[in-house]
Order: sequence, then C-alpha cells, then structure tokens
Amino acid sequence: MSKYFGTDGFRGEANKALNVEHAYKIGRFLGAYYGREHKCSVVIGKDTRRSGYMFECALTAGLTASGADAYLMHVTTTPSVSYITRTDDFDCGIMISASHNPYFDNGIKLLNGDGEKMEQYVIDEIERYLDGKGAEIPFATGSDIGKAVDYAAGRNRYIGYLISLATRSFKNMRVGLDCANGSASAIAKNVFDALGAETHVIFETLGAETVVIGNQPNGLNINNDCGSTHIEGLRRLVTENKLDVGFAFDGDADRCIAVDETGRVIDGDLILYIYGKYMKDREKLANNTVVTTVMSNFGLYRAFDRAGINYEKTDVGDKYVYECMRKNGHLLGGEQSGHIIFSKYAATGDGLLTAIKLMQAMLANKQPLSVLAAPVKIYPQLLVNVRVSDKEAVLNNDVVKGSVREAEAALGDNGRVLLRKSGTEPVIRVMAEAQTTEECRKVVDGIVDAIKREGLAQQK
Repeated sequence: MSKYFGTDGFRGEANKALNVEHAYKIGRFLGAYYGREHKCSVVIGKDTRRSGYMFECALTAGLTASGADAYLMHVTTTPSVSYITRTDDFDCGIMISASHNPYFDNGIKLLNGDGEKMEQYVIDEIERYLDGKGAEIPFATGSDIGKAVDYAAGRNRYIGYLISLATRSFKNMRVGLDCANGSASAIAKNVFDALGAETHVIFETLGAETVVIGNQPNGLNINNDCGSTHIEGLRRLVTENKLDVGFAFDGDADRCIAVDETGRVIDGDLILYIYGKYMKDREKLANNTVVTTVMSNFGLYRAFDRAGINYEKTDVGDKYVYECMRKNGHLLGGEQSGHIIFSKYAATGDGLLTAIKLMQAMLANKQPLSVLAAPVKIYPQLLVNVRVSDKEAVLNNDVVKGSVREAEAALGDNGRVLLRKSGTEPVIRVMAEAQTTEECRKVVDGIVDAIKREGLAQQK
C-alpha cells in the first residue's frame, strides 16, 4: 500500500498531511523524471480552494528548478487537465484538488501523458523520493531553468471540445446547475449557455432561496452544503422553479449527480442504466457491456438483466473502472458516486460530459429523466464500518465467512452481501442489499456480531 498516494492522488489536510514541501518535491521529481531526454513540459490545474495557490506555486517552483516548463491552466476541472495533457502532448498533468472534501483539505492528482491516472511504478518512485530514499536531483542552471506559462487558453479549448460533443441543441430546456463552488464554476455555465439551455446555477448554501445565474467560490466554501454530496439544494431548486433537470458536480467536476424534474436523485447507477440503454438501443454499446464497481446497487444489475445488457464489476475507484474499460474495449463505465467514464471521449470521469450525455438521452428519447430511470428499482442498502485490528484476519476467519454464507443463503436471488476492506483505514465495510431495510439490518447485524464474537473488532 502506498504511503502518500491513494487511488485518487495524494490527499490530506493542507499543510498538515499534505504540505508545500511535498508539492515542491513532487515537482522536482517529475521535472527530472520526464526531463531525462528532452525539455519536459507539465500542465497544472487547480480547483477553488485557497490552498490551491500555495500548491500551484510550490509545484511550479519544483518543476522549473528541475528544468521543466510549467503550463498553468489555473481554476479548471480534472477532466480538462486530462484532455489538455493528452491533446497537447504534455509529458504529464497535475490537478490540485481534494475532490468532494472540505476546503481545508487538498490533494495532488497525477496524470500520465495519455491523460490517465499515473502509473503505479512512477508513484512508487515519487514516494521513495519523498522519503529521502531516491537519488539526489541536480538543480537546473542558466538557460536550462524552466519557465511558467499562463495556459488558460487550454481551459477554453476544453470548453469548445465539450460543446462539440453535443449532438442536439438544448434550446427551451430549463437546467439547474450546482457547481459546488468549485472547478465547474469556471466552465459549466459557459457550456450550457452555448448549447442553448436556460441555466440556473445555485451556489453557496442549502438555504439559498434565490435562483442565481452564476456562482461565488471564495476559497473557503467549496463543497460547503452544495455539490454532488449535498444534493438537497439542487433538488429544491429544480422542483421550486419547475426545471426540466438539474446537475450537481463535485469540487473538481469529475463526477455528476442528476436530479429529475420530480426532484428524484439520479445517481451514478441510474446514469449508467439510462445511458447504457440509450447506447444499446442504437447499437453503440461496445461488447454490450457496462463496467460498474462492487458497490453498484443490486437493482441496477436486475435492470441490466431485463434490458439484455452485460456488466462487469471492479473494485471501488474510477481508476479500476477505467483499467477494465481500456483492457476490454468497453465504452461506458462508472461508480454510484457519479464518476462516469465515456472512454471514447475521455480517460477519466467527467461531470460536465456526463451532464451533456444525459441531456442527449433525454432529447433523443423525448422523455424526462424520471421515465428513463423508471425501470431501475433501487434496493435498500445498508453499509456499516467496523474498526478492526487486522483486516485480513477478518476476511479469512471461518466464523465470519460462515455468517456471510448464511446471509447469502437467506437472501437468495433477492439481495446480496459484500465484505470489503478499506484501502486507507483499519476498517471492514459490511454491506447488504435486500428487498427491505429490515432484511438489510438483520443481515448486517449478524455479520458484525460474528466479527465481534471472534474478538476481531477494535474495542472502543
């Protein structure tokens, strides 16, 4: 397990778990690593967190000190950095963001030259360097010192790219956008305006009663009671203003959660069904397969079965979803949380692209989201986190495995059980899906009790 980097970058509280020295050293390493045979160029984006300026400067200092050129897109989205890295032939890309986390956290996401998540062997070398175990990196001197370049034009070209992907005008559609006071603030409204939609953008707090065109990030309010993890404000915006649809993004806009015209939340599972069915009906669903994660709802799989759509399951994380898609040539995949990947157009989850594609499905079918999502019956789901001393011991314990088998037998074809270990905490996640909440509770309680009886749970 990596010491600093998780499945979605190096993340933690700014200047505590992740500080400017880390950022500077990462810049130093990347500049030297990619600059071994040629002048290295790296593109950098950030979300709206106040600490983003600090990390942008530290990364730039490290890169240029190692002889690399740093191209600054400033406030932009993770998928835009991925797109520009790939299309403009940068050696790698960096996104400064902690996604849906609160403002005091931040993160550094690294992308390779194809705009994909950085290869693990490079991450391993970076971690060695951060721990002082790598070779000393010489400073560039004279004309070899790198430069910093304003590259806001890259963000504008990405906006143009998104607009070009829409196959229909959004004219007469009334759309609500919750930009989470984050990266989408710089892009979302421009895209939907250009496509003809009447946009209403909610910002700041759940209590905002006024429908405002625009948003107001201030460095401290990103994801604060807004965005894809706080959907209540968007639901109210859509229903009170009788909008056709609403879309909520997270801090770096790589995920999207929708709200239909009735106020129902359309999460990543429902999005995968709606667009998977749209593609299948038009014979555009490669391999007739959608890629999901093990956390997708049982009801999604039942709906896929009825629609004749195949599916694959990966571990949690859009990184693993994309790896499966790339390996097998699948075109659609994603997570319940709203990370949706359209591999024909992007190498990462893209909230704005997801919104455009959902609009396309609505307009092509001449039906609202409520109708398109209706075939999916979401099963009640219960997830309990159990703190343990040894995660592997829990997963390999015969009594615990027996309790899981008993639960699976009791549920039969009407539910499922999942035990998985956290990648970052001493926690085992016990999840059950069934036809009723009561069944979920009974199943989860039985498995948790088995863990405790075996003495595997940490004492409070």
